[in-house]
Amino acid sequence: MTASAEDQGDVRAYIDAIDPAHRALFERLHHIVLASHPEAQVALAYGMPAYRVGARRLNLGAWKHGVSVYGWRRDNDGGFVARHPTLASGKATIRISTRAAASISDSELSDLLGGALDA
Repeated sequence: MTASAEDQGDVRAYIDAIDPAHRALFERLHHIVLASHPEAQVALAYGMPAYRVGARRLNLGAWKHGVSVYGWRRDNDGGFVARHPTLASGKATIRISTRAAASISDSELSDLLGGALDA
């Protein structure tokens, strides 16, 4: 099952409205999620893109610092938080600034983002 055309339009509008300083980072994370889980349904939830695979959920939100990741799994993050502890904000959020993202590989991000949606 895929997202409806309306959901895709809402998500595209969200991405297009992101501050240009952070849009490339958001697009990078968005594409990594979809490359890891092409079956993911994408729609807005809580005003930001939410990726769903079965019972698993992952949200990405663009903010003034960059992009926040909600719904990641501490038990399946590929060691991301251990390597980047300063990016963890509380127990449920990872804040990735555009500057920090420059030194994080796509492989690391794939472990974090894809792992959140793995069964």
